[in-house]
Amino acid sequence: MLDGVTYARPTGFRPLLMDVHLPREGGAPVPCVVWIHGGAWREGDRRFPPGNWGHDDQWFRLLVSSGMAVATIDYRLSGEAHHPAQLADAQAALRFLRANAGPLRIDADRIGVSGESAGGHLAALVALTGHSPVAPTDRSVVGPSSAVAAAVPMYPVTDLLAFGPDGPDGTGDEPWAGPYPEDLLLGRRATEVAGAARAASPIHHAHGDAPPMLLLHGAEDTVVPPGHSERLAAALERVGAPVRLELVPEGGHCFVGADPSPALESAVAFLAEHLGA
Repeated sequence: MLDGVTYARPTGFRPLLMDVHLPREGGAPVPCVVWIHGGAWREGDRRFPPGNWGHDDQWFRLLVSSGMAVATIDYRLSGEAHHPAQLADAQAALRFLRANAGPLRIDADRIGVSGESAGGHLAALVALTGHSPVAPTDRSVVGPSSAVAAAVPMYPVTDLLAFGPDGPDGTGDEPWAGPYPEDLLLGRRATEVAGAARAASPIHHAHGDAPPMLLLHGAEDTVVPPGHSERLAAALERVGAPVRLELVPEGGHCFVGADPSPALESAVAFLAEHLGA
């Protein structure tokens, strides 16, 4: 494992780090999965998946045991920078991995992405914008592609306007008691900057050339309702993109209330299949 590798140094901010978990010493280059942590875009840690998923690195070991490398990444949080900084950072991590694929022993053509909650939102955005990247993070690698070959967003936010009073997850008459996480991400109330909110929403980037995507969502999630994944899956199906939706029975946010193992094993199998592990 390579611990604390600097992949970008945005001026005025902390260096952005990644850890790279490798399946073995020597041998042919392997596929790589970029993992993006959750935390409502305002907290979280690249080193720690949700606590109910078992031991701190159990999720990473599950991926590595299937013959894939895993790069777990930092990104600027909403208290540090507003969108699209977070997307730019994730794209910068992908370019860094491709530029350093040889020394890292990863296959630059077989890189996927996954993430949970806010990280699932970024994973979906990365997958849908890889061929149309945003302005690059300052002092990051430029040149290589930021596209991915497969994506597994877990209980992602797919529409930043869905939580507003007129959105599918709003009540229609609720008083605004923000700022909500999506407002902090954008730097303004989402409904006041609807154009920026749509640009930050994966559902508005669905296109027919999207990479294969598996959406995993707890059927009883009340933090990010499953409609987020259902609507994105429907949007991708309408344009002919390869997508699969799996709802976890009795699962809440982070799959709390259900055994997370079947969902995580499904994610590993999907990534291994589409990345050729």
